[in-house]
Amino acid sequence: MLERVHLVVLREVAEHGSLTAAAEGLGLTQSALSHSMKKLEGQLGVTLWRREGRSLRLTQAGEELLQVAREVLPRLEVAEERLSQFASGRRGTLRIGIECHPCYRWLLRVVAPFLARFPNVEVDVKQKVQFEGAPALSGYEVDLLVTPDPVEHPDLRFHGVFDYEQVLAVGRGHRLAGRACIEASELKEEVLITYPVPQDRLDIFTHFLAPANQRPAAQKTVENTDILMQLVASGRGVAALPRWLVEEYGPLLGLVAVRLGGGIFKQICLGVREADERVDYIASFIELARGAPRPCEESVL
Repeated sequence: MLERVHLVVLREVAEHGSLTAAAEGLGLTQSALSHSMKKLEGQLGVTLWRREGRSLRLTQAGEELLQVAREVLPRLEVAEERLSQFASGRRGTLRIGIECHPCYRWLLRVVAPFLARFPNVEVDVKQKVQFEGAPALSGYEVDLLVTPDPVEHPDLRFHGVFDYEQVLAVGRGHRLAGRACIEASELKEEVLITYPVPQDRLDIFTHFLAPANQRPAAQKTVENTDILMQLVASGRGVAALPRWLVEEYGPLLGLVAVRLGGGIFKQICLGVREADERVDYIASFIELARGAPRPCEESVL
């Protein structure tokens, strides 16, 4: 009979390539692990892996079972952690992933009332520029995703929070600073400062430059939003940022917002797993986010 330990062993062997390493990682003897898996192969009537030199290579049947392990085990681990938290009197942990890098300050304004409402819930924020949000959410690495790019996925649901416009941020003395809007061809002499993510994840390329078959003179990547804005303000380049961010920090840094063509309009969404939509603290976080002032409103208050 297929048991959880078999899935764990299969995952460990796939990651480490040998029974010896898998046994060490699981705290078992190699002989016990080997005996358990041979017994399973006999019950299932299939071979799960073949030996190639000192390594093991999964068969087609093994690959199929490995996919099951990668889908099922993270869910079991999350469920066990939550049950442990309830048993120990803790409420849980809300793990938040951010794909909208400028949204970090806005997120903090939602987290504050959330923590007040749920004092027994911990909050952990994962903010990495190369972060792959949807796979992390469906794979149970995070519980909630802040993103401007919702995806179609049978197990995920995305809730719109606020709309915004993507604009070109330029220094106050820049040649484009006085323009109401610009065309893509006007960036061919500019240094475009972006986050270090693939171009197909950058709206200024996918919605503005690529459709016009245009490119900037050069592209410079920066991870930190504050540094990025400082570089733009000092005339080192231009950047595509949310209008609310430019309007909030423009007076302090000397930034000006210029519309990109007819406008690039986006929406910030909160993504959750469908199975978790009714978890009280997750549902409350979405409620608080929807009720919070939009960033462009906050900059005026």
